[in-house]
Amino acid sequence: MRNEVVMPQMGESVTEGTVTTWFKEVGDYVERDEALLEITTDKVDSEVASPAEGVLVERLVDPGETVEVDTVIAVLDSEADEGEVPADAGDSASDDSDSDRDETEARDSGTDGSVATDQGSETTASSADRSAGLESSGDGEFPSKEELRRTRSTPLVRRIADEHGIDDLTRIDGSGLSGRVTKDDILAYIEEGKHEAPARQPTQPSAPSQGRAPRGDIEMPDVDVGERDRVEMLSPQRKMIAEHMVKSRSVSAHAQTVHEVDFSNVVEARKQRKQEFADRGVKLTYTAYIMKAAADALREFPMVNAAMDPDEEHIIYRGDIDIGMAVALDGSLIVPSIDGVDELSLLGIARRVNDLAERARNKQLKADEVEGGTFTVSNHGVFGPEFGIPIINQPQAAIVSTGAIKKRVVADQETGAIEVRPTSYWCLSFDHRVIDGATADKFMRYMRKTIEEWPVD
Repeated sequence: MRNEVVMPQMGESVTEGTVTTWFKEVGDYVERDEALLEITTDKVDSEVASPAEGVLVERLVDPGETVEVDTVIAVLDSEADEGEVPADAGDSASDDSDSDRDETEARDSGTDGSVATDQGSETTASSADRSAGLESSGDGEFPSKEELRRTRSTPLVRRIADEHGIDDLTRIDGSGLSGRVTKDDILAYIEEGKHEAPARQPTQPSAPSQGRAPRGDIEMPDVDVGERDRVEMLSPQRKMIAEHMVKSRSVSAHAQTVHEVDFSNVVEARKQRKQEFADRGVKLTYTAYIMKAAADALREFPMVNAAMDPDEEHIIYRGDIDIGMAVALDGSLIVPSIDGVDELSLLGIARRVNDLAERARNKQLKADEVEGGTFTVSNHGVFGPEFGIPIINQPQAAIVSTGAIKKRVVADQETGAIEVRPTSYWCLSFDHRVIDGATADKFMRYMRKTIEEWPVD
């Protein structure tokens, strides 16, 4: 029995995913629910578990390719023996990926553009043809070699072409089946400098061949690529981060306020309860205290937990307090959300912080865990800086960045005594369309007071 593996939908707003890594080779036996591959979307990196047990007989999508959700990306055969690959199956994700993919698609398509289902009597258009938009010419004839070059290139090739302004792949000598343009073909074409600047609307200035598309009336300058430079494609997440940050800067009226926070009480309280939490299998970090302080302050100042509607005519006061927690990853970052933080105890918050951070680094987050936050905490302090000046995570109205907790010389504001205390600098970035400076400072003062007056046994 053959079972198809499809690109899962990782969240309601997610329409496509990119295969980053295959954990299994063609011919390998796979257990049900065993990690089969890793994908990335504009929301989250995640491992995909096998929907059934069997031998992996086909891999239909190469690493780096982006396909729509529900596209068939692999086939398992529960009746095959390990190491055995049926004669009509192949691995389209080998080193010569594009050529193999051509052979697979040509085989699957047949002469009438359909492929037999498991029942053998029913036919349906192949997923590869649907995603590529391939159709016969109407008289039963398949497209010409030139048409195949356009319509049957991989999503990766089409994306590279689009980003470099190559709107006609027939200009490139394709080495794939039927003259199809492979990734190596298009990269070699670009490296030789044969590509042209992308076509732009008449009202916009043309962008240089190696520059970015202009933002509004601003034309980005050229980047001279030297012989020793390395050029890499942006990952989907890196691209999404870039878009969000630029958009946030252009949408929100960013303003900042910085406060110094005395952690003396929290440092002592953590020492007293650290082992108690450890006995329950929970690591007690300073982040849990900060999240608790933020939740209490957000309850007192709902304006900071609000959002501006896209038309800038209404302010939406959030009923729930769901705090996003920025987690650094290799070459990226992700912001999973802890829902209902104000309803959790310190132990509950610490448990959620540990769980989300671990699963974020192991790429096991679910799409709904990185959506819907109402406020964000970014703990820069784990890397040692004094503080960071964060960019608001849209559509939220504010984000707080917490710096490293360090021993600093401070003056007691009541007695004037000079002391050494553990303090941290916090920076709140807020949307001045929604939050005034006085409200922002009162919010920060409330957070600061919660930390500085934390009860110590």
